[in-house]
Amino acid sequence: MSSAAATLKQQKEDFVSNLSGGPVGEIHAVAFVAPVAVLLWSVLQSRQSFFQRYGLLAFTVDYFLNVVAILLAKTLYSDFPLLLSLLLAVPATLVYVLPPNAVSPKRKPKVPPSADSKNKLDPLPLKPFLTSYRSFMLISTIIAILAVDFRLFPRRFAKVETWGTSLMDLGVGSFVFSAGVVAARPVLKERAEGRSMPWIRRILGSLRHSIPLLVLGIIRLLSVKGLDYAEHVSEYGVHWNFFFTLGLLPPFVAASQAALAFVPSHAALALLISGSYQMLLETTDLKAYILTAPRVDLISMNREGIYSFIGYLAIFLAGQDLGMFVIPRKLNPRSNSSAGVQRNTLIMTLAVWTGVWCGLYALSTNYKYGFALVVSRRLANLPYMLWVAAFNSALVLALCVIDSIFFPAFYNAADPKSEKEAYLTATSRILRAYNRNGLALFLLANLLTGFVNMTMNTLEANPLVTVVILVAYTLAVTSAAVLLDSYNISIRV
Repeated sequence: MSSAAATLKQQKEDFVSNLSGGPVGEIHAVAFVAPVAVLLWSVLQSRQSFFQRYGLLAFTVDYFLNVVAILLAKTLYSDFPLLLSLLLAVPATLVYVLPPNAVSPKRKPKVPPSADSKNKLDPLPLKPFLTSYRSFMLISTIIAILAVDFRLFPRRFAKVETWGTSLMDLGVGSFVFSAGVVAARPVLKERAEGRSMPWIRRILGSLRHSIPLLVLGIIRLLSVKGLDYAEHVSEYGVHWNFFFTLGLLPPFVAASQAALAFVPSHAALALLISGSYQMLLETTDLKAYILTAPRVDLISMNREGIYSFIGYLAIFLAGQDLGMFVIPRKLNPRSNSSAGVQRNTLIMTLAVWTGVWCGLYALSTNYKYGFALVVSRRLANLPYMLWVAAFNSALVLALCVIDSIFFPAFYNAADPKSEKEAYLTATSRILRAYNRNGLALFLLANLLTGFVNMTMNTLEANPLVTVVILVAYTLAVTSAAVLLDSYNISIRV
């Protein structure tokens, strides 16, 4: 490698690393631009049927609200996230006070031929607010992995070195949390059918989801080392990467299911695992080993990735716990209460759990009345797990409230056909497309990120060039998502 290339690589490694992060309040203000964008989208759709006929104009507005707004929050409006939220909320208010535009029968969304024609509703339906939540997690991640290489992306949003909070630290944990939410569906389906899979068979079956991710991890490892791509070793270690963490989660989660015979819930198990890990960090030399040990063998070279996996496992289980009561149609299958009461109960349950996670986070980090712990994504310690769980529960709650206010037809649907129509009406076409092929789009984004970094010096790009590149990048990934959805293609990795 030439000296110039080595210097550029070192500059990028130093640039993407950050020591202190940013304040939690600012991070949350940036992240909550997404539900404000959903609010404007929902008002346009519910009051004016703006996205019923999905042409170029509808796609453009959809893309601006659900992708570009998040991009702006992390770049040009990074210092003014509340202003950006206000710029989205004001038109939402103006559109809401306008007379509604009634939807004519000809403009109702077409239900795919596969929709169930029977009157029995699915006990585990697809819910608009969960589609929006999962898609926003993916879109935020896709934007950040390239934006972080440009100077327009604030350094306080980049991953911290060891202690503190940042937007990308929250994003990594949220990606795992959202995966946990989805992982509750097969468990719920198994319970609804009265099946109980043997422990060993469950672990072996989980390998089907692990192997592709582990292969991707190996491919990324070889490509990073082979192309001499800039990397920060203290993030996961010398050889470890995020794909290895994702790939190892399914078998460990499957193995942990046996503990539910003794532990009351997934949340309790998450707290038990994370709390035990925190005790080891505080009472043994484990913390010093992870942070300062020389890299002399395979384990010490990858100690951050290996030990932080414990925290990510707890985050996954916390997400799975939320999925256990958010995904089902009814919190109590035996309840005969109305759909409106069921939805109100769900909102109240989400609010309670949001309060629980926020309270535990405050207790763990408060210096005067709590344990005075500091968040560390590098360790994936207890306060990090609690922070991620609290934020994601609050985000799901916000999206659920918006969904309930503007699209009551979904949860009041009396048959599968009307429910499917209501679901299509209540969800963005772009967000549905991202949700459908999430991992494939994430891989595409990684490839495009590598391509951009190898073809230009991102550190020299001015704000205008940066925004143009990031818009072109997100537009390419979004177009691929919508194109795959248009041809009814689902890529399972």
